[in-house]
Amino acid sequence: MVAKLLEAEFSFQKPEVKRLNGYDNVNYIVKTNTEKYIFKTYSFDKELFSVLKAENELLLHLQQKETNTFPKPIPFTDGSLIKIVDIDGSKMICRMLSFLDGSFLGDINPNKELLYSLGGFLAEMNLKFQEFNSYVLQARQWEWDIQYVYLNKKYLNDILDPRDKNIVDYFFQQYEENVVQILPELRKQIIHNDANEWNILIEDNRVSGIIDFGDLAHSQLINEVAIAITYSCYDKEIPLDWASSLLKGYHKILPLEEKEIKVLYYLIAARLCTSVCNSAHSRKVNPENVYATVSEKYAWQMLYKWMRINPIKAENVFRKAIGLLPIKKTLTTEEQIKRRHTNISPILSLSYEEPISMSRSAFQYMYDTDGNTFLDAYNNIPHVGHSHPSVVQAGQKQMARLNTNTRYLYDLLPTYAEKLLSKFPDSLTKVFFVNSGSAASDLAMRMVYAHTGYKKTMVMEHGYHGNTQISIDISDYKFNNPKGQGQKGNILKTPIPDTYRGKYTEQNAGELYAEEAVKQIEDSSAPIGAFITEPVVGCGGQVPLAAGYLKKVYPAIRKQGGVCVSDEVQTGFGRLGDYFWGYESQDVVPDMVIVGKPIANGHPMGAVITTNEIAESFSKGVEFFSSFGGNPVSCAIGLSVLDVIEEEKLQHNAKEVGDYYKSLLYELQNKYDCIGDVRGSGLFLGIEIIKRENKETNKALAHYIKNELRNKFILISTDGPDDSVLKTKPPLCFTKENAKEVVDTIDEILETYYDKN
Repeated sequence: MVAKLLEAEFSFQKPEVKRLNGYDNVNYIVKTNTEKYIFKTYSFDKELFSVLKAENELLLHLQQKETNTFPKPIPFTDGSLIKIVDIDGSKMICRMLSFLDGSFLGDINPNKELLYSLGGFLAEMNLKFQEFNSYVLQARQWEWDIQYVYLNKKYLNDILDPRDKNIVDYFFQQYEENVVQILPELRKQIIHNDANEWNILIEDNRVSGIIDFGDLAHSQLINEVAIAITYSCYDKEIPLDWASSLLKGYHKILPLEEKEIKVLYYLIAARLCTSVCNSAHSRKVNPENVYATVSEKYAWQMLYKWMRINPIKAENVFRKAIGLLPIKKTLTTEEQIKRRHTNISPILSLSYEEPISMSRSAFQYMYDTDGNTFLDAYNNIPHVGHSHPSVVQAGQKQMARLNTNTRYLYDLLPTYAEKLLSKFPDSLTKVFFVNSGSAASDLAMRMVYAHTGYKKTMVMEHGYHGNTQISIDISDYKFNNPKGQGQKGNILKTPIPDTYRGKYTEQNAGELYAEEAVKQIEDSSAPIGAFITEPVVGCGGQVPLAAGYLKKVYPAIRKQGGVCVSDEVQTGFGRLGDYFWGYESQDVVPDMVIVGKPIANGHPMGAVITTNEIAESFSKGVEFFSSFGGNPVSCAIGLSVLDVIEEEKLQHNAKEVGDYYKSLLYELQNKYDCIGDVRGSGLFLGIEIIKRENKETNKALAHYIKNELRNKFILISTDGPDDSVLKTKPPLCFTKENAKEVVDTIDEILETYYDKN
């Protein structure tokens, strides 16, 4: 059918016709006795017809300057360059272009010299485009033009993997924050808009031509560069190295402006997001179209690599490529510390021997102001990941709509309360919202006193429950510090059931420790109002309570009228992998649960969850009110955190990655006898560092490892009574690859350390 059409419309004699794959149109290679052509057909659309007509006009304009570099429109026998023709009963737009010879960039293994050539070629082409104008192209708005990247948001839900979808959403947010406001300042003109590896032709290690002008757009000039970098670098191990070569070649011919370089990192990310969104959508609506998903693998590969690149580093690499000086920090680290301590007390301590000045973060990565990217194996507060787009959007949208206090009726408060309580046993039915774990601990103790009438409180050795006065009173970690206030008369401290360094290490250690705790309870001079502990004692050095411990202690507390309180501020929300709440590992149900930190991914929020009976006792006293506890914004953010945990199956990830992480640490323990114990579960682990000759704690080596990890751009911390336990509790999006990187780096540090010592 097509061959006969060509005979009739172009007077070709028995042409040879071969169909090609296309994104959203059908193309054919046409061979005659003397020439080769590309015949292009499109389903009829009035707007598309105007765009194709403008494309032909541009190609004719280019023929005035070049031959065999750009396709040339070939007229029909009646002299027209574009026609509407009936093909197999369908109304089709048809046009013919000359065929350009050469190898595709995608078919060869390019070197940096070739990418330099590509940059220069595109710059020369863009200069020629500046002499052409088209109101049709200026009016065109579609998703493949980076300035309209937001049009791709409608395809987000076509991305099936929740983590993939959230990374794309993260970069959409970054575009809105860092690019949108600068767009009006950037130079605009017509650009090719699709300099991918299958549109670039190569001869003798130089760019000889470019095809497929179907994506023409009147857009920001820098978008041409962003697109070319995307496709020429997305299969490279270190994309930034290759990007520099292309930038240098472009800038030499058509100098780029500093403000264009400032947003280039985000424009490249935007093009990658456009690519994966459209691939996902195409797979959904037209799964047979392999062409539409041909670059998807590399696009995802680069998008994940791009997330790990600090935007400041990327900008500095781009600046260097075009001869601009690197971004300078406003203040040195020393100057920042001095400024901080002018108005902020040094009692608010800094991490690491060399403190870090942070600028941004994304999921399990943090970016400093020097351009470095840190793998965060330490911060458990951004539970579902730093700057998680779902959490950010929830807060932004609700903040723009309503934020008030709980004295008004709004649906988010009961909705979130119901969702949160659905994660607890049926006996825990009431929730009180506050602004932190510390405030929750404080409130919990007030509720205990109101319910029991007893001030006596049993606490765990090395336990920590916050920074209010009541919280400090029940935190051995604070009151027993050499600078602390000491143990108050109403506080009964019980030994930590530590099976590594404690009194009992045998299999039934939990029962033995519990027997001693029960005896303390029975021998107490006054009834105990509450027993509070963390299921894994964080400040004690990530020490899990010995198995079976709470099973015996809880009944003894309740027998004399007391309340059992589980502090889940650090261990809750699926972090332990096997359990959503830490107390579940002890096969008990507390009377009260304290939550905070990860509940809202870093937004200040906390809560006390308790029984009807305790809540009723508390309600008989003075009215409880928290100005910001349970406000609409906090509830919206809290809801989003629970949704993300479920959507991304983060508890399962904590289990799977945590088990793998722990197995690697066990292997390391077998290799180095300075590792005394590996403990914890899920993504809440402790590695106790000891002296090789005995089991004494080794604070110096633990700190050395921590600071060397920091110098190698991995964040981890130390804790424990002697600050000798490496503490790792990363965001729950942490991967097996991340875990291996941490352990491999510790291995490298210890190997070097012992070689020197």
